[in-house]
Amino acid sequence: MDSNELEQAMRDLEYFHHLRCLPGAWIVLRLDGRGFSKLTASQFDKPFDVRFRDVMHQTCKALLEELHGIYGYTESDEISLLFRRDWNLFDREVEKLVSISASIASATFTLACQRVAHFDSRIWLGIDHSQVIDYFRWRQEDAARCALNGWCHWSLVKEGKTPAEAMAMLSGQSVAFKNELLFQRGINFNELPLWQRRGTGMYWETYEKAGYDPVRQVEVAAVRRRLKIDETLPMKEAYGALIQALLEANS
Repeated sequence: MDSNELEQAMRDLEYFHHLRCLPGAWIVLRLDGRGFSKLTASQFDKPFDVRFRDVMHQTCKALLEELHGIYGYTESDEISLLFRRDWNLFDREVEKLVSISASIASATFTLACQRVAHFDSRIWLGIDHSQVIDYFRWRQEDAARCALNGWCHWSLVKEGKTPAEAMAMLSGQSVAFKNELLFQRGINFNELPLWQRRGTGMYWETYEKAGYDPVRQVEVAAVRRRLKIDETLPMKEAYGALIQALLEANS
């Protein structure tokens, strides 16, 4: 077997190398931290820590900028990135998109946190606007559920319960029960920071920047683009309207 035949034989065994995302579909990359409960246990406050939030924001920002996304959403140790329907980075190859996005997230978080961190990545495809809106509403509802469970769990642990005991006490309990559990401990869940309960969104906005034209010797205004970090996201229908506006602006 000559070198060309050997190369072709080996490439034929790269089974998923040519798998590509469906043309014309909206692509969402969802990344999750691997083993983050253990990683953050000794370094961050529970259930929420602004330092961890800021590192996740930095990671989400790096992904949006490097991969040219139009919207990023992060809650807990999770990031979802939305891309235009005509986005064609790496020819939409699944293997490239999941590996590159996971490596960017892992490297950015590791450098910012000074602790080795790993992310995994997966792809979600949406055919129309309603599916994309449903996806992000689903992830925001998950953020609210996790925030309520997290506050209850760590409130019990800080009182002396073991993690297993706290989980057993909360298993199968209603939202009303959990809210009352917190209220009895002086915590009104509905008054906690919105970024904890609803997550954080990141999207591009335009703004005018003052400048000076030395040729004409006049002040000018240049239109620039920047990434807006929104820690006060709306919810339900209003959040859906925000996503719809982003989709229409990038269709």
